[in-house]
Amino acid sequence: MSMRTLPLVFINLGGEMLYILDQRLRAHNTSEDNSDKVMNDIVGTMFSKAFMDELLKPQQLYSHRTLKTVLTRLAHASIMRLNPASMDRLYELMVMAFKHQVLLCPRPKDLLLISYNHLDTVREFVKDTPAAVNQVDETHRRIIETYGLLSEGELQLLRQTLLIFFQDMHVRVSLFLKDKVQNPNGRFALPASGPVPHGIEVPGLIRMFNSKGREVKRCEFPTGGSYSSSIRQGSFELHGDRVVRLGRNMYSVCHPEETHTSKPPSTDDSPNLLAKEELNLLARLMGCMKVENVQRSGTGFRINLFSTDKEEEEAGASGADDSMFGVINIQAMQDVQASTELARIAGEFADLPENPSGSKGDDLLAMMDDL
Repeated sequence: MSMRTLPLVFINLGGEMLYILDQRLRAHNTSEDNSDKVMNDIVGTMFSKAFMDELLKPQQLYSHRTLKTVLTRLAHASIMRLNPASMDRLYELMVMAFKHQVLLCPRPKDLLLISYNHLDTVREFVKDTPAAVNQVDETHRRIIETYGLLSEGELQLLRQTLLIFFQDMHVRVSLFLKDKVQNPNGRFALPASGPVPHGIEVPGLIRMFNSKGREVKRCEFPTGGSYSSSIRQGSFELHGDRVVRLGRNMYSVCHPEETHTSKPPSTDDSPNLLAKEELNLLARLMGCMKVENVQRSGTGFRINLFSTDKEEEEAGASGADDSMFGVINIQAMQDVQASTELARIAGEFADLPENPSGSKGDDLLAMMDDL
């Protein structure tokens, strides 16, 4: 397992989250001032120096539950609020979009180009806020320094770690189903055509050489697909043409059902063997996030990733979160290194109250306000 996977996962999932939130803010006709504030606040929190310092330390990639909790806190770093059911759907869309990109990645090194496409688009979201642009640029430079010198073997290990992370995620996304890139069972349909990776010859030709290394014969064979040569290699610099389109904002074109998902119930109830380590990671990452406290009765607003409020309420009542994540009881009190703050976070994960009669998202907001 690669110890350098977590930063790329967070940056790419965070980028996909911003794509979706930007689309939903526009769909809800949110004022330009509020939309800009949401994007600037989230980007400012996501790319803060203290947070990136912690994130870029070599460490194992943890579970979906831990990443979802950190990304939930990130999504609430501004005046916008998401109902838990909408947050579940948001996370599913983020994960499936990045999984699709990893599966279609021509070669392991192009994972960096996918990440740079996300960073380029995030930079464009906050182009009118110099401080946020500087944060994105600084993070981009650090990613280049950290990953630019990795060998092909290390990048392949990183890609393999990502594939293991995604292997049990088969959420159906209406946009993918409509474009016929995903099958009804939630698995992606990989194309047997298109450009080959940069530096690779188009398949279909066999060349035979004699003992002196001289070519003596050629023959062709059917490939079963339509392949073409790579145009050119994408730029791995701070700015430039990435060539690879994976990682760009697929929601920039209007799709009426782009945030619709569905999935079969999960039957994986195996415990998380890294539970305490995940809580330690969670405490460190959350400790680096400063979330603006907003009065619920003030200028805050809620974003819905469902077509109607009724559909969102039904998704929340059906226990969408439980179908994706099994409940894990963690006793972190016995860890001599666990602080009082860490123990409190662990207790809140296990003892979140159910309050169906309260306003939407109150239980999640209460947890975030206390952190």
